[in-house]
Amino acid sequence: METFFQQIINGLVLGAMYALVALGYTMVYGIINLINFAHGEVLMVGALTSWTIVSTLADSGLPGWMIMLISLVCAIIVCATLNFTIEKLAYRPLRSAPRLAPLITAMGMSLLLQTLAMIIWKPNPKPYPLLLPTTPIDLGGPVITVTQCLILGVTAVLLAALMYLVNRTKLGRAMRATAENPRVAALMGVKPDMVISATFIIGAALAAVAGVMWAANYGTVQHSMGFLPGLKAFTAAVLGGIGNLAGAVVGGLLLGLVEALGAGYLGALTGGVLGSHYADIFAFVALILVLTLRPSGLLGERVADRA
Repeated sequence: METFFQQIINGLVLGAMYALVALGYTMVYGIINLINFAHGEVLMVGALTSWTIVSTLADSGLPGWMIMLISLVCAIIVCATLNFTIEKLAYRPLRSAPRLAPLITAMGMSLLLQTLAMIIWKPNPKPYPLLLPTTPIDLGGPVITVTQCLILGVTAVLLAALMYLVNRTKLGRAMRATAENPRVAALMGVKPDMVISATFIIGAALAAVAGVMWAANYGTVQHSMGFLPGLKAFTAAVLGGIGNLAGAVVGGLLLGLVEALGAGYLGALTGGVLGSHYADIFAFVALILVLTLRPSGLLGERVADRA
């Protein structure tokens, strides 16, 4: 049972980071029906930006939590600017093009960002400095670190703030109106281009936070680190119902739990044939099962096309 509860904690932490990135996917898709496959690389840029700031301030004498906060703010600014630029230069001109064109552009942008990051930060993995206390907190068997507590707390606050923004604010109403019908929303005074740019900026900020949390939790950064979390987060968004904010959160947490429990028990279940490094298969097996039984995702809605 101790192993079970430990894996539950690990799964919630992992799922919280997936949920932050999945929200960026689902927000963009919900408004302009675009899968931004460069979103994982935005996470990577946020993590590497944070590493640069942390390394620069390591000998400044500032407390670790303050250095992390400064690096987080810098990462959010850089990622928001990057995603705003990507949307304006790469996606906006293709908004009326066939759907395959923006999809290919997104894949190309992903490779471009990886290459630029490799040139700027070099390809070798870099250790992320320890900024918070490393002594684990004993929960009566299972343990949790201060960094993991921070991840869960920050994720909960950000998810609540995003739900409030979308459901209770003027910008949120504009986002929902643009998602419903951009042309009608424009006639009612909404500026779709501004709303779409704001959506990309918000998604980038969430990805930047996830990138910093990922680096702090796993202790290493490199130019290719965004690919797998981005793919898993996209899987989580589809699992919960692409375009549904609550679905992205549920999908991210569920995916994290499935992956953590799979890593903890995979060796025992297969008699030692498969080890914990094969745990990634559980995420995609879960996706296949859910989409086979419910193609719209766990919280997705079946929408009928009008004749």
